Amino acid sequence: MREFARIQRLPPYVFNITAELKMAARRRGEDVIDLSMGNPDGPTPKHIVDKLVEAAQRQDTHGYSVSKGIPRLRRAICDWYRRRYAVEFDPDAEAIVTIGSKEGLAHLMLATLERGDTVLVPNPSY
Repeated sequence: MREFARIQRLPPYVFNITAELKMAARRRGEDVIDLSMGNPDGPTPKHIVDKLVEAAQRQDTHGYSVSKGIPRLRRAICDWYRRRYAVEFDPDAEAIVTIGSKEGLAHLMLATLERGDTVLVPNPSY
C-alpha cells in the first residue's frame, strides 16, 4: 500500500516526542514534572466521578451533542466570563464548545485566516 504524500510530510507528533523524553528521564531516576498535555497527576475527586457515572447512565446522554456544544454549557461558559471578567457574550453566537484546545485553535485559524496571511507565533508556543 502506498503512503500518501500529505502523511509523509507530517512532522512527528510533539506529545509522542515529549513522552519518550519523559520516560527516558524517569528511567534515569530524574524527577519529572509533566506540564505537557494537562493530564491530571492525582485521582479525580469522587463527586466528579459520581456525576459522570450518573450522566452516563441517562439515556438522553447517549448521542452526539449539537455541533456548537450543549446550549446549557455554552450559557454557563458565558456566565463564567461575565462573573470573572465583567464581559458579556451571546452563548448562541459567541460561544462554541470543542473537544480540546487543539481543535479550537485549528478551527479558529481555518475560520479567520486566508492563504498568504501572516501569523505571528511566540516561541515557546502551544
